[in-house]
Amino acid sequence: MYSLLVIDDDKVFCELLPGFLSPEEFELTWVHDGKDGLERALGGAEEYDLIILDLMLPGMSGLEVLQHIRSRMQTPVIMLTASHKEMDRILGLEMGADDFVTKPFNPRELAARVRAILRRTKHRVDRSPKLSGAERIVIGDVELDSGSRVVRCNGQPLELTSVEFNFLEMLIKSAGQVVTRDQLAEKVLGRALSPYDHSMYVHLSSLRKKLGHKFGGIQRIRTVRGVGYLYAQPPQPIEMGQ
Repeated sequence: MYSLLVIDDDKVFCELLPGFLSPEEFELTWVHDGKDGLERALGGAEEYDLIILDLMLPGMSGLEVLQHIRSRMQTPVIMLTASHKEMDRILGLEMGADDFVTKPFNPRELAARVRAILRRTKHRVDRSPKLSGAERIVIGDVELDSGSRVVRCNGQPLELTSVEFNFLEMLIKSAGQVVTRDQLAEKVLGRALSPYDHSMYVHLSSLRKKLGHKFGGIQRIRTVRGVGYLYAQPPQPIEMGQ
């Protein structure tokens, strides 16, 4: 069973949400205040698999709550907002939100996005150790371990959100080949991109900053205009003859 924390002052929404998330599959906890929600997320005895966080909250804004959460943990966060300002969504994604949903929305869409993110972070729920299926990839100065979901760059661990990790994993497994925007959206975000959806760009921009834009003089993640993205293979050293 998945454990979800919902931080939203809309009590009607909180009462309706269980109707779209099966009680056999999800256990929901509601908090209607930003400060109380942060305290529950960080200091509660329960470890949550995903947090649904409203942007506008009494006590503390959703962005402030997100900032504190991201400084302590990498639990997936879906943010909700009644604002149609693109900058609010971009700022939330840059601060580490995994997804953004604008109110009003179809609750089934939110449920679908929750399930899509949880499918990609199943390791957080299935905590039994796995000895098979794990894969370790090293390209240049980047090491990615799909089993532990740890990424190191130049030997130092990187703090990536779940979406950033999944983007990197998909790109690095196809290093040297173009991965289309549609493939990335379907596999990582669990949805098709709308014409004005810039979430992929924001996630990849944050990932580039954390990795460093270049290695060995070449751009790590190249944009192939009109197609998608490519994780570049670093140049191989030339061995000099004796």
